[in-house]
Amino acid sequence: MNLEKLKYPIGIFKKPEHITREHIAGWIDAIGTFPERLEKEVLFLDKDQLNLRYRPQGWTIKQVVHHCADSHMNSYIRFKLAMTEDIPAIRPYFEDRWATLPDACDANIQDSLTLIKGLHARWVIFLNELTDMDLERLFVHPEHNQQFSLKENIGIYAWHGNHHLAHIRQAKKFAGHFPD
Repeated sequence: MNLEKLKYPIGIFKKPEHITREHIAGWIDAIGTFPERLEKEVLFLDKDQLNLRYRPQGWTIKQVVHHCADSHMNSYIRFKLAMTEDIPAIRPYFEDRWATLPDACDANIQDSLTLIKGLHARWVIFLNELTDMDLERLFVHPEHNQQFSLKENIGIYAWHGNHHLAHIRQAKKFAGHFPD
């Protein structure tokens, strides 16, 4: 199997040419249901299963869960910065390094699942209150040297959750035995 397909099982995010309120509503729904869908995928996995990787040299299921908590916290803060500052430059972080820290490798996933539930509950309230003008607010991502609108970032994070759910399903499916 192609390593790129293992890395991006649902493909990369493709921003629609024109983002509609229907896109945004669907994306907010995906963000809102993510905690439940994530928990359903991982709740009854044992220690060995939580240590399955979604691709050779990829993260374990446990690391993916903790990464989602880290990444989504960062995203929520970026939304708040964009709403309270004029085109702020956000702070990128080394997600690959964060994924190797003890809390991402050794901590119980229940802690991150609990964090994600509370975070997403607040995030959805926040997102549902954004006006059309708010959705146009921007932040600068220095890593990409690019501006992102809040409406685009909603789509990116709906995709992000689905992307990592696909990684977890893939890890369970292949159980460490990846096709050539």
